[in-house]
Formats: sequence, C-alpha cells, structure tokens
Amino acid sequence: MSAPEKFRLLTYLAADLRRAQVVMHGSENVSGFRLWAGLFSPRLIPVVLCRTAHSLYRLKLGPLAKGVSLLNFFLFGIEVAVRCPIGKGLFLPHTQGTVIGAWSIGENVTIFQGVTLGAREVDFSYQESSRPSVGDGVTIGSGAKVLGGVTLGSGSRIGANAVVLESVPASVVAAGIPARVLKKIG
Repeated sequence: MSAPEKFRLLTYLAADLRRAQVVMHGSENVSGFRLWAGLFSPRLIPVVLCRTAHSLYRLKLGPLAKGVSLLNFFLFGIEVAVRCPIGKGLFLPHTQGTVIGAWSIGENVTIFQGVTLGAREVDFSYQESSRPSVGDGVTIGSGAKVLGGVTLGSGSRIGANAVVLESVPASVVAAGIPARVLKKIG
C-alpha cells in the first residue's frame, strides 16, 4: 500500500473523478457534458459523501461526519466507517448493500455492490486486529465478504461472493467459500 500522505479533500476528490473518467470513458481527458455528468454520477457522489464524512471526522466533527455518512446510507445504500482512511482513486460502480468497515484501503481500489469489509464479531472499539486492510489496485467483486484482521495484497482480485477469512497475497485471484488463491496475475 502507498505511504499515506496528508489528506486533502479536493486532491482526493480530483483523483477519484479522474479514475472514474478512465474507468467509464477510457480517458482522463473528458470535458464538457461528460465531465459534468461524471460529477453527478451515482458512481461518484457516494465517494464525495464518503470523503466529506472522513474529512469532517479528521476535523473532530464526529456527529456531523456521522450525519453525512448516514445521508450516504439513505441515498445510496452504502455504509462507510467515517474513520477508515481510503486512498485516492476509489471507484464504486454500484453501492447498494455495501458495508466498508475496513482498517484502511489503498489507492485505485474498486468495490462492487454488496461487499462487506468488516470485523468477524461486533467491534465497536474499531481495532486494527479485527478489521481488514486493503492494498492498492485491489478489485473486490459483488457480494464478497472480507472479515477480520486480514490483508488483501496490492493488485489482488477477490471474486464475487467470496468469503475471505485469511490474508490474500499481492497479485492473485482469490475466490470461493472460504476464499482460496486460484491463480497468480501477471
């Protein structure tokens, strides 16, 4: 995972918009109507709300951060822990039923609908040992469950409906219940 840098809301949002443009249109150089449509896309607005909530949390405005997070839940069906640091370039193609309670998430991560990243048991104290860490460039397929203090290595791909209970190395495809490595990428 990349070394964390100082969180700057607009810098992160610009990186998220660029990544969304690349994924949806094949280019960062999108202008005019496509750019404006991207700004109001249901693939970007949840990320904006997530980033805003995290920014408010960092400013020690916890109740306001939780309010923005709750708005994200009501509008887009995604629940994101306000304290979870998420790297630049987050892409959420669909959000319904997604729960992000990870310890940390790297850059250029794609998370599909119905994914759960969280503890195996109730963990209101939010401990690193009970929360997943996600590396850079990871793709997590629809319905996947990543539970406990596991690490998803950079560049890994988690298959749809996989249940990940053990750490996954970098640059592999893991799938199944429980998830196991199926092949090396590259």
